[in-house]
Amino acid sequence: MNVMFRPLIIALLAFPVALQAAEGADSAASSDPVLQQARTALSRGDFAGAAAMLRDAVARVPANAEYHNLYAYALRKGPHPDMDRVFKHYREALRLDPRHRGAHEYLGEAYLAAGKVQEAREQLAQLDRLCFFGCEEYSDLKKAIAAYEAKQKR
Repeated sequence: MNVMFRPLIIALLAFPVALQAAEGADSAASSDPVLQQARTALSRGDFAGAAAMLRDAVARVPANAEYHNLYAYALRKGPHPDMDRVFKHYREALRLDPRHRGAHEYLGEAYLAAGKVQEAREQLAQLDRLCFFGCEEYSDLKKAIAAYEAKQKR
């Protein structure tokens, strides 16, 4: 076998395993009743209710990256976001799971809300590295940055 093609073959063989692992993580998260209830509250626009639920969940299980991610999201989307707490919980989600694509996207959006475009671009670069074939989180953050920059030019 040509040495030049070996890394490509290894990557192609590893891809189904990585995809299966990601799908397993998604299914585990979807079976968590706290996350189900929080997502339902968020979809209704009940950011305060979701934040309260997730605040309690973070207190009970502080090592759950998705609890921190959604808690920060609920805080950020609420009527009077405490951005220090928002950033703290997104960073904690990423400390717990550095590959958490949703936390990278949402942290980038939070940076945009705070007017920190360069930091948002850094999260986009992280997503570019994580999303080998592209992903929704990368596309969404890229669009958000473009919209933010277009708005600033007006």
